[in-house]
Amino acid sequence: MSWLDVKGSELDRIGDGLSRRVNADPERLEKGLAQLVLTVIELLRQLVERQALHRVDAGSLSEAETERLGRSLLALSQRMDELKREFELTDSDLNLDLGPLGKLM
Repeated sequence: MSWLDVKGSELDRIGDGLSRRVNADPERLEKGLAQLVLTVIELLRQLVERQALHRVDAGSLSEAETERLGRSLLALSQRMDELKREFELTDSDLNLDLGPLGKLM
């Protein structure tokens, strides 16, 4: 057996392994991507909400700004709920373990 035969069979084996990994279920890929994106959005939503509460508590927002911010956060929360239902995700699916910081939610 020549060196080329050995390398050729090795490449075939690697190619077979790669094709099995790449041929993923599109539905699972879509759900996984949605889970990742919604997790990032949820993290940002919680950070913005905490910052907004600090600003409200500090009195640095006008009444109109507070009202507008509240409506925006409520609309975002409702849209998140819609997207979680659409992709059959729960809050626990978006709950990342942030190591020493604990769980996201």
